[in-house]
Amino acid sequence: MTDRQFDIVIYGATGYTGRLVAEHFLREYGDRPDAPTWAMAGRDPDKLAAVKREIGAPDSTPTIVADAADTVSLEQMCEQAKVIITTVGPYQLYGEPLLAACAKSGTHYADLCGEPAWMRQMIDKYHDEAKASGARISFSSGFDSIPFDLGVLMLQKEARERFGAPCKTVRGRVRAMKGTFSGGTAASLTESMKAMARDPSLIKIMRSPFGLTPGFDGPDQPNGMIPKYEGDLGKWAAPFVMAPINTKNVHRTNFLLGHPWGEDFRYDEMVLTSPGEAGKAAANAAAEMMKNPFGSKPPKPGEGPTPEERENGYYDVLLIGETANGETLRYAVKGKYDPGYGSTSRMISETGIALLESDAPGGIGTPGSILGEALVARLRDHAALTFEVEE
Repeated sequence: MTDRQFDIVIYGATGYTGRLVAEHFLREYGDRPDAPTWAMAGRDPDKLAAVKREIGAPDSTPTIVADAADTVSLEQMCEQAKVIITTVGPYQLYGEPLLAACAKSGTHYADLCGEPAWMRQMIDKYHDEAKASGARISFSSGFDSIPFDLGVLMLQKEARERFGAPCKTVRGRVRAMKGTFSGGTAASLTESMKAMARDPSLIKIMRSPFGLTPGFDGPDQPNGMIPKYEGDLGKWAAPFVMAPINTKNVHRTNFLLGHPWGEDFRYDEMVLTSPGEAGKAAANAAAEMMKNPFGSKPPKPGEGPTPEERENGYYDVLLIGETANGETLRYAVKGKYDPGYGSTSRMISETGIALLESDAPGGIGTPGSILGEALVARLRDHAALTFEVEE
């Protein structure tokens, strides 16, 4: 790929999240002599030009016109890029032609997909082709599922160093979060429900924690859908809306790495409320909200919080691991900025650069399985995430 014109192309740069990705590249790499070469892509040249002006990008910033409905334009875009960062979702509606073009051309790819049934379909169709071409395909490169996927990876690294063995069980607990879920997340859930109605066979994939590990079905997993009191934390835990995708990605990372945490590894995610009856009531209310997590007026794709809201957002994820011998380890992943937009745009940007620098083999993977600690380092340096043991 040495003759390709651009290191990275941001596809969907005129959308809300795509624009934030472009702003990240300007802010972090705009005037650095060693900066990757990058371009903004979308289907409307006038909107691309307008976004360039609005975000203060130099007039010389390249743009590429490509449309999700025009396979030829997507293939031409891939032929110019080493890495495509795409924010154009829901991916089950618009994603396959671009993914297919990347798998065919050996172009690396990062998205924000949280649509497990579609992801499994793409794995079945394109994983082998991506392996053959060398294309590194990284799904779920934002708030779902990087803090959880990489958090478990780093906890297990620490467990092996301290105890000589991985943790057999890990609990992911969201201790605090301020911000909004993206309109893309809401739209993805809506389209996933429609897809299951059309094809009931997808329900099994959605329900199974091992829906993204073809040919492997591990042990029963904890039920994170029922509120419970966590004695060691002194708080009630409630269902977490992102758990159905995050848990699948964590298990796929373990699967693709050759099960370093064991084939009997167990993992679940919940969100913590508070102690006592108030915490119990809040946990039960959260469980009821899971029936309709985005309410009567879900955010729409293209909508998002104000710059102040993005700036003031944050999240705090605690991972608690236990080895087969009963040793325990606590590991925290914390992020500044609104998780669904401010932090997510930074995470997918750094995923793109990590893909550019990686020498991992091709195939459809996860941030954890493809990039691992190299991505952790980039997120610490450029995306305001922290990864650390809690003593």
